[in-house]
Amino acid sequence: MLAAPLGDDVILCQITSQAKFDIYAVPLEQADFTSGGLNQSSRIRPNRLFTADERIVAYRAGRVSTAKAREVVDRLIAILTQP
Repeated sequence: MLAAPLGDDVILCQITSQAKFDIYAVPLEQADFTSGGLNQSSRIRPNRLFTADERIVAYRAGRVSTAKAREVVDRLIAILTQP
């Protein structure tokens, strides 16, 4: 989850283990988690955001470190402020 604005929605960011090239992708390794984790190396794709009702989120696989979350937010800001 990238953010939880007031109400029932959450803002989510796609995470994929697919090896598709994406200049915006942020690498995600097991060491980037402060709890939980994923079974394989993945990529966070800040150019793939979506919203969902928080009630449909089945579970949280883990929690990324503050540094990794900041990296994702910085990449998102760079995407949104491109000329």
